[in-house]
Amino acid sequence: MTKAQIIELGGSKAVVLPLKVYERLLERAEMLDDIESFDRAMARLRKGEETFPAEIARRIAAGESKVRIFREYRGLSQNDLAQAAGISVAGISKLEKTGSASIDTLAAIAERLDLAVDDLI
Repeated sequence: MTKAQIIELGGSKAVVLPLKVYERLLERAEMLDDIESFDRAMARLRKGEETFPAEIARRIAAGESKVRIFREYRGLSQNDLAQAAGISVAGISKLEKTGSASIDTLAAIAERLDLAVDDLI
C-alpha cells in the first residue's frame, strides 16, 4: 500500500495509512503539542504568572501529592507548612498521604504556598 485508503470498519469509516506516514503524522502532532505548551508558558510569563520546572509536572502526572510537591519546591518542611498554615503536622502528613482535606485547610495551605486552591486539587 502506498497511499491512504478509506475502509468501512464496524459501520464507521476508517483511514488506513502506511506506517511511515502515520509515524510522521504522530511526530508532527507531538511537535505541535510541544509548541503549544511553550506558547502557553510564554503567555503566563508575559502575564507575570509563576511557572514551574518540568519535574513538578512529572511528579504530578505520576500521582504524587501536590501538597508535598509544592511544599518541597518552596523549601518547607511539614512542620514549617503546618505552623504557617495553622494546621497540625499530623494533618499535613495525612493530607500528603491521602489527598483528603477540607476546603478551608486547602485554602490555608495554598495561601502559604503562594498558590491557588485549584493548584492543589
